Amino acid sequence: MRDYELYLVIDAAAEEEEVGAVVERVTQFVAMGDGTTGGEVTKVDPRGKRRLAYPIKKKTESQDIIFTLQTSPQALPELERYLKLNEQVLRYLLVRLDE
Repeated sequence: MRDYELYLVIDAAAEEEEVGAVVERVTQFVAMGDGTTGGEVTKVDPRGKRRLAYPIKKKTESQDIIFTLQTSPQALPELERYLKLNEQVLRYLLVRLDE
């Protein structure tokens, strides 16, 4: 298990239920893990709405959420696939934290 930080930039026009669904789905992916070991989301930090420095997909505002999580590296490709396919997620950054 390794520590990661996931920064999500979500469309500001998204409804509160849609944002909650994205948070819940990310939590589910982490909990599922790679099938043999499940991970856990240790912290969810919603940063609220903010103005983007430059337009992303013709959007100028976003809602930002930071996740701190522990999971195995094998579970990350499926999580990244979900984030790439979700229309509400404008950008994401997944980094491994130092030990």
